[in-house]
Amino acid sequence: MTMLDFAPLARSSIGFDRLFHVLDQASRLEPNNSFPSYDIEKAGENDFRITLAVPGFTVDELSLESRPNLLLVSGQKAERKNGEYFHRGLPAASFEQRFSLAPTVKVVGASLENGLLVIDLKREVPEAMQPRRIEIETHRGVQTPQQIEGQQAA
Repeated sequence: MTMLDFAPLARSSIGFDRLFHVLDQASRLEPNNSFPSYDIEKAGENDFRITLAVPGFTVDELSLESRPNLLLVSGQKAERKNGEYFHRGLPAASFEQRFSLAPTVKVVGASLENGLLVIDLKREVPEAMQPRRIEIETHRGVQTPQQIEGQQAA
């Protein structure tokens, strides 16, 4: 496996410690191709959707938990004692799936229909984090007179 070196980026970036940590952790993880299967899609400019395939799970058997920078989705199948199976192909195992979220991404809703758990997310950029224009002052020995509100001298 090839390890990525983020040191050159870290030397010229300020305040991205968490991002570099997430990238470092992701490069160390083995691919997880286990249950449940899921899609992540961009549904709009600031809208995202995670769709997990959870066949046979009911709303009572699923749990969503939103933590700072993390969405935790878990499923715990209820124990069924009735019936004798000749073949059991539907997943009945418990699962836990974690999704790292940016600080500005919030969970806005979830629904379960036809074995698909759909989780809607929205990026909400606070006013303080939106781009703003900064005026550049010049100091060439000439001061610009400032108008003070009030009456003008004659």
